[in-house]
Amino acid sequence: MVSTIYLFLHALEAERDNIRMTTSAPVHPANSPIPIDLFVSKKQPGLPRGVLGFADSSGKIVFRINRQSSQSSADDRTVLLDSAGNPLISIYGHHDGSWQGFNGDDGKKDLVFKVQRVSNKFTRTELEVFLGAENQGELTCDFKVKGCHFQRSCTIYKGDSLVAQTSLMHKLRQVYVRRSKFRITIFPGSVDPSLVVALVVIFLDNGPKKFQVLDKFPLSI
Repeated sequence: MVSTIYLFLHALEAERDNIRMTTSAPVHPANSPIPIDLFVSKKQPGLPRGVLGFADSSGKIVFRINRQSSQSSADDRTVLLDSAGNPLISIYGHHDGSWQGFNGDDGKKDLVFKVQRVSNKFTRTELEVFLGAENQGELTCDFKVKGCHFQRSCTIYKGDSLVAQTSLMHKLRQVYVRRSKFRITIFPGSVDPSLVVALVVIFLDNGPKKFQVLDKFPLSI
């Protein structure tokens, strides 16, 4: 077990160094320099323990997640709710590494997006996002999500524009960072924040199954 964790962290450091050294096209926030932060945790005040909540800087719950199971696994869904408990997006996962998001909680009627996993490596996950039913046959995706599940780190791109990114809650002189709470920074623009949150939820659920045992371990910095 210890050797597995060591090899994972070693590969993680190598991947991090590789990302820092890679040169790419300029990335800039979409349309606005003023970001919005949401703080993500399963221990939000005012929510039952274990319920994933998204709070603003004042601690007010903006979004929360309701997971619903059914007799048929094909109908299992994750529902994104607003602060008042109204359903915004229902997310259905499929065995082929894809997800679909529909408006509200009224079944699979009004498709908002489809997400396809294109990479799920040791320290790297990539997703492609296609908006609406009319884009299902398109080769070019509308958004891309790239990151590392273990680090709770992902970035959402629209072309070369940075739409949102997640990061752990680092503190000064802290050697280990727990991954039970992290931040989403959303750069305001034409992208609905609820769509961003839905994509982050899919990214979190997409971690490689064989390494989920490592999710209980903090991250060294």
